[in-house]
Amino acid sequence: MNSQILFQNRRRFIRSLGLGAALFTVPGLLAEELVRTPRQTEGPFYPDHLPLDTDNDLIIVNDGVTPALGDITHLSGRILDARGDPIRNALVEIWQVDNKGVYLHSKDTHAARDRNFQGFGRFLTGSTGEYYFRTIKPVPYPGRTAHIHFALKMKGREKWTT
Repeated sequence: MNSQILFQNRRRFIRSLGLGAALFTVPGLLAEELVRTPRQTEGPFYPDHLPLDTDNDLIIVNDGVTPALGDITHLSGRILDARGDPIRNALVEIWQVDNKGVYLHSKDTHAARDRNFQGFGRFLTGSTGEYYFRTIKPVPYPGRTAHIHFALKMKGREKWTT
């Protein structure tokens, strides 16, 4: 075989390796198109009186020693814009019922509420848009499946809820 042809084939092979590697190093080149999460109504049980403790650990209230009842769950994710870029300093809020199906809200039955469950938490996203909460696995209550409510607040933007 001609050495010129071998040289060209070798060059073509090396170039294709470089282009193939570039596909895996350019962020988002092979990513699927991002789908926006639709906004929903807030619902009737966003806390009408926020607790003094609004951190991201919902199972321990005010440095208490008795944890909330329920299965501990670690909830984490990232807040991204439509291009897939992380959003820093977005305030993520969550709220949910306790293990007995009771919200932290004046219109819900407080007599049965787990006083060791915070029911509401906040987390300010970091440089990669990450958030993290320690909470309990949500439970269903009459008429609703198990769920956790999310709200997102960003400077200069309307509050977004799902």
